[in-house]
Amino acid sequence: MSKLTLISFALCPFVQRAVIALKEKNVPFDVVYIDLANKPQWFLDISPLGKVPVLKVPRDRQEDAVVFESAVILEYLEETAPGVKLHPADPLERAQHRAWIEYGSAVLGDLYRFGSAKTATDLDGARQTLLQKFTRLEQTVVGPFFAGEKFSYVDAVFAPAFRQLDAVETVTDTGLLDAFPKVSDWRKALAARPSVKEAVPADFVDLYLLRLRGHEALVLKAAA
Repeated sequence: MSKLTLISFALCPFVQRAVIALKEKNVPFDVVYIDLANKPQWFLDISPLGKVPVLKVPRDRQEDAVVFESAVILEYLEETAPGVKLHPADPLERAQHRAWIEYGSAVLGDLYRFGSAKTATDLDGARQTLLQKFTRLEQTVVGPFFAGEKFSYVDAVFAPAFRQLDAVETVTDTGLLDAFPKVSDWRKALAARPSVKEAVPADFVDLYLLRLRGHEALVLKAAA
C-alpha cells in the first residue's frame, strides 16, 4: 500500500480512530493538521462535508483518491491494509461490533454534552445518560478489551472517548466509572495500548482542557 495522508484536527476523536487503526495495522502514513475554525480552501475542496478525518490515497498516474468519514475509513483499511484484522471474521459478530461502534459514537456525543454543559441541569442530564450507557457496557465488555484478548475496531472507537474522560480527570474527579469495574479496567487497558498513546499530540490534555474552559464547562468549575 502506498503511503497515505490523514487530514486531522488535534482534538478530534474520530481522527484518533483512524490513527489507531493505521498504527495497529502498521500502515505508513503522514498526518496533516488543520484548524477547523479556519479551514483552508484546499481542504474544503476535497472534503465534501468539511469534516475530519479525510484520508488521501495515492493512485498511479491519477489524482489522489479521497475517503471521508471515520467509519468508512476504518472499513477501507480493513479491506485493503495487510496484517492484523480488527473486525471479527464471523459475519454476525462483525455486525454486532459495527453496532457497538455506533454506540461508541453516541457515547462521544454524550461526553461532548457533559464537557460543554454550563448549567447544573445540563451537566446532571449528561451524567445520567452516560451512566446508563456505561451500565450497558459493564454488562457487555469481556476484558481486557471489548471482546476479550483481541484488540478490535470497537476498542479503537472507545479509546478516544475514554481519553477525553482521562483528560478531565487530571483536574477533577468525575466519578463516572466508579460503579463500573469492568469498564474501568477496559479503559486502563486501552490507555496502555501503544497505538492509543500515539494517536494524539503530546499536548492533547492541555489542548482539550483549554477547549473546555473556552466553553465555560461546569465540570471544570470545581477545579478552578
